Amino acid sequence: MTPQLHYYQMDPAVTAFSTTRAGGVSTGPHSSLNINAYCGDTAEHVAANREALTRELGIQAGRIVVPHQVHGVESRRIGPHYFTLPSSAQQNLIEGVDAVMTDVSQVAIGVSTADCIPVLLYDATHHAAAAVHAGWRGTLRHIIIRTIAEMRLQFATLPQDIKAVIGPGIAKESFEVGDEVYDTFADERFDMQRIATKMPRMHADDAQPMKWHIDLKLCNRDDLQKAGVLAENIFDCAIDTYEESDTFFSARRLGINSGRIFTAIVLR
Repeated sequence: MTPQLHYYQMDPAVTAFSTTRAGGVSTGPHSSLNINAYCGDTAEHVAANREALTRELGIQAGRIVVPHQVHGVESRRIGPHYFTLPSSAQQNLIEGVDAVMTDVSQVAIGVSTADCIPVLLYDATHHAAAAVHAGWRGTLRHIIIRTIAEMRLQFATLPQDIKAVIGPGIAKESFEVGDEVYDTFADERFDMQRIATKMPRMHADDAQPMKWHIDLKLCNRDDLQKAGVLAENIFDCAIDTYEESDTFFSARRLGINSGRIFTAIVLR
């Protein structure tokens, strides 16, 4: 059992990656490489997959940090003391957290997604990193901008020093939304002409033949640049999870209880 990872050439000083569905032991909609304990997979399969991932990354057991995300905007710094705590205390610290950051080496900090947008941030000057879960609710509340501001507080990070990766997530063409979601973005003063397009329904409906589609990746790219990240330092992997659900988990394709992609970064 060897986890099949999609790597990013972010910087020689880090290992950045997203898990694919291949190389684990999980079954059904979790097959086969799922390390998320909150999506209905068995504890035994999750533990075995995490152990295989630590071996692949060459890090110690227990050095993978997988927060329990709630589509909020809270972030948590993972310091050396975190790994001295009992597992229950560790879990409490990452409960309800949608972004994690660290300057501790040989630790995989990451976020879980299955259509939402994962974003990795690396500050080479201070050798610090963050992983951000940007679903539509987090995007609406500008979690990227908030996380970069927190990195400035925690590590003295300057946005122009950040390299960013936008990982596998649902593309605009696949992200069909109701009028209420469109209106919520419009109420928050997003540039709707830039981020939204009305398209024929993905599944035929004579009563409402057209639906709005929103570009979450573009929203988060825009927020990266608004926060001060240079355009040339932003890499979008251009993977649409809905269209590539054979390789990457997609809740819209496989159901909400499918496995989750883990997009993470390890400081070396």
